[in-house]
Amino acid sequence: MKRLMNLITRLSGSLFSSVPDRLKGDARKRSTPALRLVSHNVHPTALPDQATRRAAGPLGGQSESIDEAIRRSQAWLLGRQNLKDGFWVAELETDTTLTSEYLMLRRFLGLVDQERERKAVRYLRSTQLPDGGWPIYHGGPSEISTSVKAYFALKLSGVPADEPFMVKAREAILAKGGVVRASVFTKIALALFDQYDWRGIPCMPPEIMLLPKRFYFSIYAISYWSRTVLVPLLIMFEHRPVCRISHEQGIEELFTQPRERIRYHEVPPLKKDRAWFTWHNLFITLDALLRLYDRMPVRRLRERAVRKAADWTLQHVKGSGGIGAIYPAMANSVIALRCLGYELDHPVVVKALSEIEELEVYDVVNDGQGLGETLHLQPCFSPIWDTSLLINALVEAGLPQDHPALLKAGDWLLSRQTTTVGDWKIAAPDAEPGGWYFQFENELYPDVDDTAVVLMALGKLRMPDGAAQRQSIARGYRWVMAMQGSDGGWGAYDKDNNRTVFNLIPFADHGALLDPSTADLAGRCLEMLGVLGYDRTHPAAERALELSRRGREGRQYALPDRLGTARLPLGRGMGFHQRGAWGELFDPAPAAGRIMGGNPADRDRLPPRALPPLSFVLSVLPTLGARHVSEREDPRADEG
Repeated sequence: MKRLMNLITRLSGSLFSSVPDRLKGDARKRSTPALRLVSHNVHPTALPDQATRRAAGPLGGQSESIDEAIRRSQAWLLGRQNLKDGFWVAELETDTTLTSEYLMLRRFLGLVDQERERKAVRYLRSTQLPDGGWPIYHGGPSEISTSVKAYFALKLSGVPADEPFMVKAREAILAKGGVVRASVFTKIALALFDQYDWRGIPCMPPEIMLLPKRFYFSIYAISYWSRTVLVPLLIMFEHRPVCRISHEQGIEELFTQPRERIRYHEVPPLKKDRAWFTWHNLFITLDALLRLYDRMPVRRLRERAVRKAADWTLQHVKGSGGIGAIYPAMANSVIALRCLGYELDHPVVVKALSEIEELEVYDVVNDGQGLGETLHLQPCFSPIWDTSLLINALVEAGLPQDHPALLKAGDWLLSRQTTTVGDWKIAAPDAEPGGWYFQFENELYPDVDDTAVVLMALGKLRMPDGAAQRQSIARGYRWVMAMQGSDGGWGAYDKDNNRTVFNLIPFADHGALLDPSTADLAGRCLEMLGVLGYDRTHPAAERALELSRRGREGRQYALPDRLGTARLPLGRGMGFHQRGAWGELFDPAPAAGRIMGGNPADRDRLPPRALPPLSFVLSVLPTLGARHVSEREDPRADEG
């Protein structure tokens, strides 16, 4: 069996190679240089003075007001630092999907809490759009899957279907094609309550777990967030549990035709393309073959696969922060554990549920009938990201590099550096632990984005224990360099996670199964190299600049990319900080570049939004700083 698996792995690598051999060879030839600095920066963990301190420019009568605004922003942020540990953390905002799913999860587990339901219902009602639906981003239009989940969660919570706002929601959903037009993950959530047929969901046999780690279609060939969601889901697919609900709680009214008359091969995601041969059609045919096998599986093979999925899930659940430290994976893991026979009072399940409950966010809104408390969920915590961004912002806005608050935050970041080998090791076998993750705890899944921002933050501090600081930066730097892909860019969590054929399988209708290189991350890493003192002759910079240029031509992630290029010491006569500020201020792309999200077209359509206070200060400080490094006034600084 072992020889057979090795043969399959070699064949898959030759038939479906995701990176040309020439690029792989070039990547192997380029060795990562030892950590060094340029620009006469003899202090290995600090920037030159002109890089970190504001240079007062001739700003006329507005200088005092700008200085005062910066001082007030600094004081506001310092007042919100965690005094015990030194980190900052703000709410990680998302749409209503997680709140709807949370209500569904508690109902599925039999953990109905009427007080929680009442507050979550108020939240869902307060976020409904005038047309009756719910969006997936602030200011966006109604989206079918988000709206279906919100409607179903409201009905599960006892809201009658004839309420005026429910009638509007139903009309909005039916206008978009009804439940059959919702996403695969929405249909899986509905199938758990017998509100959608498993026949209309792509087949996912647990035998996937038995494929070799380096096999083209193994679970390690997809992104971290997909992997942590999928493995527990394989257990759920094997057991197909159902929570019985009353007819009044069901959503038959959201189907455009009776469920028994639906021909699932004629609706997404199993509907074939019109062309005779496409990859999508091929995968649908493969799905049909897998269904045949699923009816009569090789029992010993199936049992072994389920056992391996269970072991993988338990191994990741027992770590701090929950599986993947992100809600969708955490919720799936609880259902999977119940499928495996774990009771609700089992310590592993209790721990998993407790970690989910920590993601609850309580607020107060006016729902038209007065003020009332609401409940919604955030997907995870973001302390490392928030803390490192704020260190960078505060230093560049003039706070001393050895300010006690910054040193405390720096010590906390040092304590969060990973020392454990994670899934990233499979695609980057030469890499050693040294990255940072996004959440409070996610030791197995550090990411390049957070690591780059942390390294920039640490590189701007003057910490008492300089040796420990330098060693930490060196470990993080080596990890980021080892994670650079064969195309010159970086993915977030894995190297060369770019097998685009995965996005054509029926299960991947959300289009987010992979973690490929992006110009966004290339720009971040270029900025990091500049902060650490490198110039454009660094081997990693040469390769990343090419990818960055290609991404810029496609208008993808424009602002971070240009900031990154500007951060490198590319020419004489212009200070490091000046280049960074002007790179942000004069980015030809509109303000859409400042908005989070993966689709440039979507970004351009997004209107300005009312940001929460912490996000507001993060976005304002660089613009205020730009006014202090300018050598002349420019009206665009006043525009923000």
